Amino acid sequence: MQQEKEQALRDELVQVRRSHRELDEQIVAAEASGTMDQLQIRRLKKQKLALRDRVEAIEDLLTPDIIA
Repeated sequence: MQQEKEQALRDELVQVRRSHRELDEQIVAAEASGTMDQLQIRRLKKQKLALRDRVEAIEDLLTPDIIA
């Protein structure tokens, strides 16, 4: 059971990282072309930050606690 949960988290991590990277590319392209207004770009950046937070949360779950 533990391995299944860990694999599901790893799969989600791959998906979230991919989404984060795609949003980053979309933001860079929008800023370079000037096709989006600033509000839309800010919304994309906020989504990107939420994805980054999720990546960090998943990584924390996958990293074993070390008692020093």
